[in-house]
Amino acid sequence: MLKSNVKNRSAMADPAIVKEICSSIRQMRLNKNITQEELAERAGVNRTTISKMEAGRAATLLTLVQVIRAMDRLDVFNLFMEEPEISPMQLLKIQEHQRKKASPKKKVKSGRNKK
Repeated sequence: MLKSNVKNRSAMADPAIVKEICSSIRQMRLNKNITQEELAERAGVNRTTISKMEAGRAATLLTLVQVIRAMDRLDVFNLFMEEPEISPMQLLKIQEHQRKKASPKKKVKSGRNKK
């Protein structure tokens, strides 16, 4: 049986999760063969900011987005996009307003008047 690489993050402490995220960012950068300096330039931040981020230290969400965008990996944020859930009551109201059947077609009267 294959051993799963998926970790139970709910059992992890917050600093451990941050470290894992930072490690992933570093790995993304290395997979793209980009130096810290190149990434910093693309993201519009200082190289030490990249170094600190990869080490798990001070980074804002804005900096995270800039770095992820610079690596053309905004797709990672798709995991945060949740579709709104519809309650059973809302679903029932929507279904009540849906058409159940088509209306019969009306006959068109001829445009000629008989005299």
